[in-house]
Amino acid sequence: MTTQNSIRKAVIPAAGFGTRFLPATKSQPKEMLPIVDTPVIQYVVEEAVASGITDILMVIGKGKRAIEEHFDRSFQLEDQLERQGKIKELEMIRRVSDIATIHFVWQKEMLGLGHAVLCARNHVGHEPFAVLLGDTVIGSEVPATQQLIDVYNHYRGSAVILEEIEREKVTRYGVLKGNEIDTGLYQVEDFVEKPSVEEAPSNLAFAGRYVFTPEIFQFLENTPPGKGGEIQLTDAMRTMVKHQAMYGKTLAGKRYDIGNKEGFIKTNLEFGLKDPEISDQLKAYIKQLAKDLG
Repeated sequence: MTTQNSIRKAVIPAAGFGTRFLPATKSQPKEMLPIVDTPVIQYVVEEAVASGITDILMVIGKGKRAIEEHFDRSFQLEDQLERQGKIKELEMIRRVSDIATIHFVWQKEMLGLGHAVLCARNHVGHEPFAVLLGDTVIGSEVPATQQLIDVYNHYRGSAVILEEIEREKVTRYGVLKGNEIDTGLYQVEDFVEKPSVEEAPSNLAFAGRYVFTPEIFQFLENTPPGKGGEIQLTDAMRTMVKHQAMYGKTLAGKRYDIGNKEGFIKTNLEFGLKDPEISDQLKAYIKQLAKDLG
């Protein structure tokens, strides 16, 4: 696949507490929870890289040092693996540290997703950029971020990936109000946060991937705190769309719902079934478990 270089930088917000996974996230970031043997956030970084982006800024908060250490080199571990002749493992961990140029900035107060993106202003500067939520994994033939870059390349406007959800679940999400201008592509009119089933303008919800023009920082800066004293990214986007065109692209792929325990376990099962080292044993276990459950 030929990647585009119109978007050179990505921002990955990863500062939240992950309270749904306590006590596991008391001492480790939720983004470091493993899908089989790979931390969630590594899948996110790999998606950015597969989309042609190797300049990545992570916005982290207290208790997130493990993320920095994961993408840094561990000379002691490398030396041990080399002396033990574990070349495959050595190449694996070196690839993690070499995968991209990763920078870190601290979000010193938990003031919301919008504020986390605003923390990236100095790094991004005056150019368009991608935002990938650090706790959202998407599987697709064409990376989700690349799908948005393709939209940006054509329309030169901000864009968001959308996921079709069951109508009765719209009360949990921000959903799109807009007009379809091409198959699976919408021009945004507004975003409605957690509407009732009856009032929802669509069943197309945010799926954790965005491409923004740099003007988003101006709108974030002027967005007053909302619920819980947080600056909401959606609020800034709602204002922004009144001043410049914005687009929504239906995801060609699958978003893995790892924001709750059930979804996290299901995702591990799905990825485990694709892992050649454990897939056969896991299939046999699931079949036996299903038999035991009647």
